[in-house]
Amino acid sequence: MRALGIGIFVGLICAQTALADPVHGTWQSPKNEDGASLQVTLSACGTEVCGVITKVLNSNPAVEGRRMIWGMKSGGNGSYTGGRVWAPDEDKTYRGKLELSGGTLKVSGCVLGGAICRGSTFRRVN
Repeated sequence: MRALGIGIFVGLICAQTALADPVHGTWQSPKNEDGASLQVTLSACGTEVCGVITKVLNSNPAVEGRRMIWGMKSGGNGSYTGGRVWAPDEDKTYRGKLELSGGTLKVSGCVLGGAICRGSTFRRVN
């Protein structure tokens, strides 16, 4: 009976790992003109994907712990839409989109019905 319980426990852990969204993990932004960059950890927020700034490199750490990405829903094939992206350099929130391709993640967003858009490509840290 104990062996059966251990087997079920191990099976559940393996199933959870298999169901983890491929975008989950830590991603690093490219360096800006001052050499600063961010690390953002993406994880599940209910059925959506959210991201929190977990590390600031070569800049003011005041934004560490702040939510940067929220409300993203998987559209399949590595695309995520329907959420928001906060740009700390401008303190503005954009309607966001994520596009996963191997070890890179394009984070982009638009305002004013798509009239003003910007984005950058993050690389996977882990």
